[in-house]
Amino acid sequence: MDAEPAVAAVTGPDGGQARQISSDGMSTYVVGTWDAAAGDAAIQDTIERLQERFDGRFDVRFGGSEVVGNQVVNTVKRDLARAELFAFPLLAVLSLLVFRGVVAALLPLLLGGLNIAVATAGLRLVNEWTELSIFAMNLVSALGLGLAIDYTLLIVSRFRSELSQGHDPAAALRTTLNTAGRTVLLSAVTVGAAMACLFVFDQRFLDSMAVGGVLVAASGAVAALVILPALLAVLGSRVNAWSPRRWRQDLDGPDAAGPWQRVARAVVRRPVLPALVGTIALLVMAAPIAGVDFTTVSAKDVPSHLSARQVDDALALDFPANPREDVVVVAQGPAQSPAVEKLADRLAGLDDAAQVSPVLPLNADTSVLLVDPRHGGTDERSLDLVRTIRSYSTAELPVEVGGESANFVDLRASIEDRLPEATLLVVLATMVVLWLLTGSVLLPVLSVVLNTLTLAATYGVLVVIFQTGHLSGLLGFTPQHALDVTMPVLLFALVFGLSTDYGVFLLARIREFRESGLADREAVVLGVAFTGRIVTAAALLFCVALGALVTSEITFIKQLGLGTALGVMVDATVVRVLLVPSLLVLAGRATWWAPKPAKWLHERIGVSEGPLEPATMREGWS
Repeated sequence: MDAEPAVAAVTGPDGGQARQISSDGMSTYVVGTWDAAAGDAAIQDTIERLQERFDGRFDVRFGGSEVVGNQVVNTVKRDLARAELFAFPLLAVLSLLVFRGVVAALLPLLLGGLNIAVATAGLRLVNEWTELSIFAMNLVSALGLGLAIDYTLLIVSRFRSELSQGHDPAAALRTTLNTAGRTVLLSAVTVGAAMACLFVFDQRFLDSMAVGGVLVAASGAVAALVILPALLAVLGSRVNAWSPRRWRQDLDGPDAAGPWQRVARAVVRRPVLPALVGTIALLVMAAPIAGVDFTTVSAKDVPSHLSARQVDDALALDFPANPREDVVVVAQGPAQSPAVEKLADRLAGLDDAAQVSPVLPLNADTSVLLVDPRHGGTDERSLDLVRTIRSYSTAELPVEVGGESANFVDLRASIEDRLPEATLLVVLATMVVLWLLTGSVLLPVLSVVLNTLTLAATYGVLVVIFQTGHLSGLLGFTPQHALDVTMPVLLFALVFGLSTDYGVFLLARIREFRESGLADREAVVLGVAFTGRIVTAAALLFCVALGALVTSEITFIKQLGLGTALGVMVDATVVRVLLVPSLLVLAGRATWWAPKPAKWLHERIGVSEGPLEPATMREGWS
């Protein structure tokens, strides 16, 4: 290790560091300190070279934060291939059942693959200017496939519905783009805006997710509004080709929507009960949030068969102190100075410090001490230990604190500082989009409240699964008794954006019926009936695309996949089936109220799909 240019220093047990010898005296660890001038590429090359040199040596393992990063990257690449191998065949079968035709069923997979390819190319270009997290690839793969399926289902179902009413393909395509096309555009803007709010944070990981989310929403919109219409123009009525006669059923007509019409009528007939049941169900799901704890990515996220995890487990079990959890205290003073010695004595007297290393000189004017915390690196008591040590910094003896606990303190503080700004931006984006669609001032507020309930329910279920360890055997992860600290932020953007996405689908349809002259209650019933099958099918396919991430060997990616899938499914069922129709009926005409200035402005810049044709409204409905 000492011969590697990227390694600045190597410390072994021969230097009198008893803490580097295991309790049974049978093993030891050697610490390599990276050169501050070494870049990421040089460090990763060094890790690969050392691992290859000791390949096959079962008595030597490599660990540490940089090795964790190296093995996470390699694992994520394998996970992506496995997730796609799992998702595409299953989605092909489900698409066939949903679209009821081979040609139509191939379109979402074609658009999904194209969306992933274009967004990945965009990531590659952005990576020329700035470094991106490998996790952005997981997001692009899953979200790109899911959005393509949603948008394709919405546009193709509307196109086939127009064809079934006797319109020629050109007229059907025009109507589809003026209705479903505008809804898709608003949806893509909503998802892209929600993901763009992650740029508010300073973490490279969240910035990378923002880049991936914006790219995949933009490329998904282009694919759905440019490439898909071109394909439909070429296919025309052949979009229904290779469809068994018994499967030929209009996706957006009375036969398909009949069951959803009955459900909607039952909900609006007695709206108070479903509103209460839905709200209580979401609050019960959200209750575990009260006990949530947070952690950050570490070796425990790595599969147990990889060396970084094995080294971390050995350090925790076999050695008197785990160097990964050391609180590193750097004092701007000579090692033998009275001020530094006094600092060492103060550190040794702290209740949450198990032991303190001797003062080590970094140079003539700088000293370092290693404090072994009595509790885990992200335990709240270890975080308080960091804050206490930082309070010892004075003008005469400046003190800096690093290490796992200090990193977590700074990460959490940074996220908490920026969270209100990001929340405000996401909420404003959601409300502006829904106002442009509906012209109402109440509906955007109602949507924000329902999205918040959906998000809270999602967090609650994740706490039960990943923090308490339920289903850990089934899902294949080691419980860390906490959620990753960036997960609430990432899920906030994703679930909020996708919930608004499905809200746009439903509210656009309700508004169509209302502007066609139907009473408010009937417009709600028919809006739910017309979109029920589409939204449910889209949510199911989306959950498969996102749920494929649960097959990842990285715990954090499991949380991302399962959390997003849960949020989508809760929104498409409890919220869209029970809460939205019941609350719209209870609000009555106030749902669509807006002050005169807002009405005037909406008439000029709002997004309107126009009323439905009378034949479309009447056909097959009683």
